[in-house]
Amino acid sequence: MHRVISLLVLSLCLTGWAHPAQDEKGPGQNQAPPRSDRDKEAGESSSRETRIDLSPPRNDAKDHPNSGPAISDRDEENSSGDVQEFHAWNPHKALKDIEVGDFYFKRRNYHAALDRYREALGWKANDAIANFRMAQCFEKLDNPGEAITHYQEYLNILPRGPLAEEARKAVEKLQRAEEKNQASPKASIKQ
Repeated sequence: MHRVISLLVLSLCLTGWAHPAQDEKGPGQNQAPPRSDRDKEAGESSSRETRIDLSPPRNDAKDHPNSGPAISDRDEENSSGDVQEFHAWNPHKALKDIEVGDFYFKRRNYHAALDRYREALGWKANDAIANFRMAQCFEKLDNPGEAITHYQEYLNILPRGPLAEEARKAVEKLQRAEEKNQASPKASIKQ
């Protein structure tokens, strides 16, 4: 009996908590939802009645004669303001090409590595590592001019990068070697 009374009291407590009494501050059944004070003070509404003026400013066409609509007719062949070419950009594919290029580089297949690094630059034009690795390939293939160009490109992209000091030293070494090569044929011609 004691158990039955306890269950009865418990059920009454639970039903009382499930349906709390509404106090005067809470919203009633037919009340409007609350609005922010900002909307009331400014007289603004979040409905469709409030429109934003998207028309161009006065004299816009005269002040900016070369600005046309953002989307132009695609059939026009000679439209100089339109984008004519898109470049693919995929850093994941670029990273994979660099990885494969490194594989070839370790196997001393510098031509294959160079092709993969070029492909990486096709996917991500300003990739510092691809430029650095291309410079190394050109250096191994005895093409110092191209090597210097790509080492300098790496330095333009990452002037304080992890390989910057190595790139600077390589550029100095290659420039000195080129100066010696240019000076030696002149000396042999004079003799």
